[in-house]
Amino acid sequence: MPKTAPRSDWPALSKVLHWLIALLILAMAWLGLTMGEMPNGPDKIATYALHKSIGLSILALVALRLLWRLYAGAPATLAGTPRWQERIAALTHLALYALLLALPLSGWLLNSAAGFPLQWFGVFNLPALAGRDEALHELAEQTHELLFWALAGLVVLHAAAALHHHLFLGDATLARMLPRGWLRAGAHAKPENPDA
Repeated sequence: MPKTAPRSDWPALSKVLHWLIALLILAMAWLGLTMGEMPNGPDKIATYALHKSIGLSILALVALRLLWRLYAGAPATLAGTPRWQERIAALTHLALYALLLALPLSGWLLNSAAGFPLQWFGVFNLPALAGRDEALHELAEQTHELLFWALAGLVVLHAAAALHHHLFLGDATLARMLPRGWLRAGAHAKPENPDA
């Protein structure tokens, strides 16, 4: 149960975690889509190691964001938002969190089934989730790729919905996930309840 009263925008920590995770996902997408084509050698090994370390970082940051959201809660719904939009937003957020946890976990399992050690930026090793297993490795690899494309599609829809709210509905959906004052709701925005 949230320990703070509903507010009109996201808390600062939520915003930082949101945009940090978004940037890391973009970096991971670029690495994941290009590293397989690299010639074998030290650079490819280092790129794979970086991909794994960033993936573990995303896993930890998403877990932190979930814990923070349970503690701090989410902003009050914008005035005039239809119930069906609230439900879609809630389901979208739930799916995003699920994918952001499942994707790095599938990568961890893929790495374990391949029999490779897993380190976080060379600082410490993480335990294997399974023993070396070729069939499991292949399944985990397919799952990892499928989860990536599902996440990519959902992120595009999520971003498009935020832009639609800002550009066409003129509400504060996008503005309240940005630093205060960076963006204002459009001219035809519905007034918000100041006590929300």
